[in-house]
Amino acid sequence: MAAPAWLTERPIAHRGLHDRTTLIENTVAAADAAILGGFGIECDVQLTADGDAVVFHDFTLDRLTEATGKVIDKTADELAAIPMKSTVERIPTLTRFLDAIGGRVPLVLEIKSAFDHDLRLTQRTAAVLRDYNGPVAVKSFDPFIVKALIELTPDRPRGIVGEHDYVDKSWDGLTPERKHIMANLLHWPETRPDFVSWQVKDLATAAPFLARMGMGIPVMTWTVRTPEQRAMAERWADQMVFEGFVP
Repeated sequence: MAAPAWLTERPIAHRGLHDRTTLIENTVAAADAAILGGFGIECDVQLTADGDAVVFHDFTLDRLTEATGKVIDKTADELAAIPMKSTVERIPTLTRFLDAIGGRVPLVLEIKSAFDHDLRLTQRTAAVLRDYNGPVAVKSFDPFIVKALIELTPDRPRGIVGEHDYVDKSWDGLTPERKHIMANLLHWPETRPDFVSWQVKDLATAAPFLARMGMGIPVMTWTVRTPEQRAMAERWADQMVFEGFVP
């Protein structure tokens, strides 16, 4: 499907409009703050031990909560009982998060992946979205997931997230060949994304440029934090996912 106009109309708050202290990323409170400002929301989903989808970025609990260990080792109810650091907020299920947003602003939902061809989180996310009437786009770094979304969420715009280098240690599990395919969008015939979500420092590279200018696919960029990055976004992209300031 073609990317809808709402995808590029208003800037999108990265993991909600959070402040790293009292408004923690990917919480209902951060979503409420974004809604109050009239911004769309970008969020992440992870799989739980009992097969549910929760709104949380990291694979482990250590950075943001008073607990330690892997998210996937705990059930949704167990995760909901864990305090977030410096706030009374808890980790919401995707269902609860969507109920809180209620279609008031667009949502861009990133499905996290261990690149192991496990589609349980993707399938659960698709099932939850079937009952949601608000504007939602779904994206992932993992081409295998984006390909699966063609059938699982045919009525939702889907995007591929990417960058040019993949040098961070979090990508060490990927082969050089796989990184090359992702950096150059060589999976395009299989994934057929409706939009591209690209690292802001890598906007002036061939893959996002050709997608935008050659194929007419909108380019979203992440994560815009500085005036220089905002200028890059204005020049090379159609939409920005921002953090640390209010546009």
